[in-house]
Amino acid sequence: MTTVIERFLHYVKFDTQSSEETNVLTTPGQFKLADTLVEELKALGLDDASVDEKGYVLAHLPANTTKHIPPIGFIAHLDTSPDMPGKDVKPQLIENYDGGDIVLNGDNNIVLSPKDFPELLNYRGKNLITTDGTTLLGADDKAGIAEVMTAIDYLQSHKEISHGMICIAFTPNEEVGRGADYFDVQRFGAEFAYTVDGGAIGELEYENFNAAGAKVKVQGRNVHPGSAKGKMINAILLAQEFIMKLPTDETPANTEGYEGFYHLTDIQGNVEETILNYIVRDFDINSFKRRKDDLQQIINDLNEKHGAGRFSIEIKDQYFNMKEKIEPVKHILENAEKAMNEVGVVPDIRPIRGGTDGARLSFMGLPTPNIFTGGHNFHGKFEFIPTFALEKAVDVIIKIVEIYTAK
Repeated sequence: MTTVIERFLHYVKFDTQSSEETNVLTTPGQFKLADTLVEELKALGLDDASVDEKGYVLAHLPANTTKHIPPIGFIAHLDTSPDMPGKDVKPQLIENYDGGDIVLNGDNNIVLSPKDFPELLNYRGKNLITTDGTTLLGADDKAGIAEVMTAIDYLQSHKEISHGMICIAFTPNEEVGRGADYFDVQRFGAEFAYTVDGGAIGELEYENFNAAGAKVKVQGRNVHPGSAKGKMINAILLAQEFIMKLPTDETPANTEGYEGFYHLTDIQGNVEETILNYIVRDFDINSFKRRKDDLQQIINDLNEKHGAGRFSIEIKDQYFNMKEKIEPVKHILENAEKAMNEVGVVPDIRPIRGGTDGARLSFMGLPTPNIFTGGHNFHGKFEFIPTFALEKAVDVIIKIVEIYTAK
C-alpha cells in the first residue's frame, strides 16, 4: 500500500488553484490531478472511475456482502484557494517538533511560530508537514483526497472487511463556491455522504453559515476638480458613507462561534463609479434575513439622502445551513462521532464558519456533514498538517464503513 503521507506529498505537487473568473469552468491543473486520480482508482479496482467534462471524478467500490448496507459517500475537492500561490509547492517535513519556532524560509525571514499560532504546541513530539513559506500547502483539500484514496486502498487490501457500496467523488472549484454546481447526486448513488474537508484532528461539523453575496454600486459624477464645486459627486466618498453605516463589530475580525458578520471583500472604483463586494454570513436563518434587509434599508436611506439611483445593491444567496437537513438523519453524525472515539480521536463538534460542498449537497438531497483532514492555517503560507492526523483521518473513514456494516 501507498501510505497516506506519500499520497499527500505527491498530490500537493499538482497546481490546482481554482479561478474566481466566471468564464473559467475548471482550471487545467484540476483536470491533471483528476486524470491521475482516475488512473489510481482504476488500479485499485474501481473500474467505473471517470472524470467528466466539467472536472468531477466519480467512482464506486462495489459492496462485497449481500447484507443490506446503505451506500456511503466520501467527497473531497481537487482545487486549492486562489488566495495564495499553489504552484511549485515544496513541502517540508519537520520531525519530532520541539515546540519552538519553525523557519519556513530563511531568505525571506518567514517563521511559523507558536507565538502566532499557539495550536502548534499541541503537536510537540509529532511530525509536521509545512510549506517553504512561498506557497500554500494544499492540505485543503489534498489531505482529504489522500485520506479517501488511502482508505479505499486499505479496504481493497483487506477483503475480510465487509462493506456496502462506497461512492467516491472529487469535485472541482469548491474554493470559489462552485463545487456542487454540476454534481450529479443520482449518479453518485449514495444515501448520505461525508466531505473530508475539515481542519484540526477531531473536527466534526454539521452546521454552517447561511451565506449571501452582495454587490453595492455607487454612482458618482466626475467633473474637473478645478471647477467641481457644487457639481462633483465623488462615488468613493459616498461608498465610504455606506461602509460606515454597517456595525463595525460585526466583521470577521471581531466575531466567532455562532456570531454572524458582514465582510467587505473587495472595493474598486473611482469618482464616477465605485463597487463594493460583501459576503454576508449568519447561522440563524432569521438573523440572516435581517442582515439582508438591513443592507437594503441602508441603500434606501442613502438614496433618499443623496438622490434616487445613486446607490444600488444586488444580493444573491449562496448556500444555507445544512443543520436542518442533517438533523432528520442524525445517525450519520452519531456514527462519525462513534468512529472517532473508537480509533482514539476526541470528537470536536463545532459549527463551520464557512461552507463546504456538503452544505449545498445537503439541500440537493444528499445529507453531507464534514469531517477533519487534520490541517491548520489553510489558504496561506503558514499552513501545516501533522502526519499522524492524516493517518487518523484514514482510520475514521474505515471505521465509519465498519460501523455501518456492523449495523
